[in-house]
Parts: sequence; structure tokens; C-alpha cells
Amino acid sequence: MARFDLHVHSWYSADAASKPEDLIRAARAKGLDGIAITDHDTCRAHAYCLEHGLATADGLPVDGFLVVPGVEVSTADGHLLCIGTTLPDLTGKPAAEVAAAILERGGIPVPAHPFDRWRHGIIPKILDTLPLTALEVFNAAVSSKAFNASAFQYASERGLAGLAGSDAHHASAVGISHTELSIGRVSVSDLLSAIPTHAVPKGSYLSAKEALKKHFANFLRSPRAPRN
Repeated sequence: MARFDLHVHSWYSADAASKPEDLIRAARAKGLDGIAITDHDTCRAHAYCLEHGLATADGLPVDGFLVVPGVEVSTADGHLLCIGTTLPDLTGKPAAEVAAAILERGGIPVPAHPFDRWRHGIIPKILDTLPLTALEVFNAAVSSKAFNASAFQYASERGLAGLAGSDAHHASAVGISHTELSIGRVSVSDLLSAIPTHAVPKGSYLSAKEALKKHFANFLRSPRAPRN
């Protein structure tokens, strides 16, 4: 069983503090097999990882660890994760249009923290129109546990795979929640094939300390952090 945190932010998100190397180091230390770096409305982290030998263009692991391309798109209808591919800037586009673009590029659209109206979760009447195979049913930083419960119920009723993610904005939070997958090999293509039928969410909530670090991550950013 392989373990992945499929919702992680690097310092290429304006409200996150850690560089990609620190996220990878933290994930390895917690026994994860990979992470998806899903920054807000940018894929710059994946380009950085390719340039620095932390990821490969063919979607294979580096030294046994997989960095999955991704992005969290601020659609007109709420936040939508793209897992397994990169996208051009689609900020503000309808969620259905973004989901179609993700599928066209071979990725998987996954609504992030759905139902959470305080964090731009996509509401049910929009979810109903989206071509989904998976839903984030456990977000470690959700503003109310009830929203995770609603997401889990919705996914169960619709027959969607349930994913869990840390929504880490600092390296120390990586892996607090993760998704287990039964896959033949650790690769982007095998991960994407396994998500619809072999995903097992493993959820834990952020501690009070980690929640504060997430809330104030923009103040914890290094002076060397990229401008957004």
C-alpha cells in the first residue's frame, strides 16, 4: 500500500511558507511515497522540481519518491484540485470548464474541501454537474468537521473515490492526512489509474499549533520566497 498526500502547498502559494525540497524531506520522514504540490493557481513548483531533479517529466519517482504535478484552481464556483497534470492559468473560469481541461490533459479533477463555505468549497448543485471520479472527503484544515462529514456522505452516495489531504501550508503539516492506494508501481500514471477504485482516505486534523502556523504562514515566509 502506497501513501500520498495529494493536497500540499509550497512557497509558490502566496499563503504558504516552505520550499519544495522541505516538503519532500518532511514527507519522506513521515514514510510517504509521494506528494502532489497543488499551489494556488500556479504550477511553478512543478517546473522548479523538474529543473532541480526532484521530479521527472515521465512521471516516475526520484530516489523512490514521487512528486505529482498539480494545482488548486480558484474557479468561479470554488476551489478545484487538479491532480496528475499541469494547467495554464484558469483562475475565475467555471468549475466545469476547468474540470474538462484537467481531463483533457489526462489529470483528475478533485473538489477541495467541498461544502466548506468559509474556504471556497464547491456547493452540491455545482458538484452534481461536474465529471468527477474522486472527491476530497477529508481535509485536515477544514473549518468545521461537519464539512468533511458532508463530503464523505456525498462521495458515498455518488460512488466517488474519497481522498484525504493535509492542505499543508508548512512542511511540518505534510502527511497529517494522506491517501493510501494499492498500486503496482509508484508512478503518476499508476496513481491516476488507482484513484477511482483503490483510494483509502486516512484523516487526522491539524493540531492547534499547526492550524496557527497555517493561518500565519504568510508571515513565516522566508525573504527568499518567490514573489507571487
